[in-house]
Amino acid sequence: MKLDGKTIYAQSSDIKARTYLEYRKDMKKKAIVELEVLDWLENKLKELYPGNQIKVYKSGGDKFLWFLRKGGISREPDFIAEIDDKKIEFELQYTEKEDLKYYDFKVSKVIKRKNKNLTPIENKFFLFIHKPFLKFAIFTPEWIIKNGEYGMVEAWRSYAFRVPKEKFEKLLKPDETLKSICEIIDAKIVLLNFQHSLIDITKDKLSHILQNVIDENKIVKIIPQDLDSFFKVCFILDNINRIPQNANLWLIYLLSYINNNILLEDIFKITYCIDFLYSKIKLKENELNQLITKVKELMKKIQNFYQSDGSYRSSLTLSPLDETRYALFSINLLEDLIQDMIYYYSVSELKPIKKIYENVGDVGKTYRLIKEAL
Repeated sequence: MKLDGKTIYAQSSDIKARTYLEYRKDMKKKAIVELEVLDWLENKLKELYPGNQIKVYKSGGDKFLWFLRKGGISREPDFIAEIDDKKIEFELQYTEKEDLKYYDFKVSKVIKRKNKNLTPIENKFFLFIHKPFLKFAIFTPEWIIKNGEYGMVEAWRSYAFRVPKEKFEKLLKPDETLKSICEIIDAKIVLLNFQHSLIDITKDKLSHILQNVIDENKIVKIIPQDLDSFFKVCFILDNINRIPQNANLWLIYLLSYINNNILLEDIFKITYCIDFLYSKIKLKENELNQLITKVKELMKKIQNFYQSDGSYRSSLTLSPLDETRYALFSINLLEDLIQDMIYYYSVSELKPIKKIYENVGDVGKTYRLIKEAL
């Protein structure tokens, strides 16, 4: 059977759970912490090394990427610190739990094989932040080996160096400046969880379509003739792990929906579809240039809908909370796209993302709006 570029053919056996955005959500939580801690770490090192030239940055610099297209976790260190002419790697770990019996450290981050022997990784430090205690510690892999025990961590299903609570917590030092850092981290994670619920909300709305595919074992055929149907097609394709033919053409066609009349719900649908199609294709130069222009345009439109109370509003018929969710979801994906294009296409026309949700008008106000409503 010859497949048409605008036709989707799916059997019930093709239905798969959506995992890519879930993976990215988990990676985003880690990135939120890392990017909020970066300036704090630089200031802390300036205290510890007075008179030295200090610079701290993410591995990869402006090309730092918080998720990998094909999944997995980067083995790059979390931070690079330049102290005068010397470069030191920093690995960040943090906990939100108060009652830990052991503090665990992955073997691969502590030791490496050198001349057939396992030795502590040199020129590397760990930064540990204990959020409930508002305390921190900076220590070496050698300290972990000396004070830890090699044992199984059931949650990781692997062995690790486990430092007993009694030894580790003696190392922690209080720092009141961590309070504001932890508060903004908590606020941004609330924003992330709030906006991500759109995935489940959309699944519920489209459940009748997905259910028909599963229960009736029929071929699904949806032609994207307008933005709403385009979104439904991309969402279903995403959930059955299929890619449209001529996906590059789909992307360019999708960009034509961006105009002066679109509202936040439209922007959410467009951004979701862009993200879905972008991740499946290799862009040509003219396609990349069009996408760069439209990403800038979408971000500006969202920012224009920001209100002084922390909400986003573009419609008189939708609730401010729903519209704020659309805005946050779109900002989240657009920041991903910006950083991804910088990483994979060496784009210089876009400003690198320095902190997650940096394009939100006022994170604190939006956080309070959400907390009061939930």
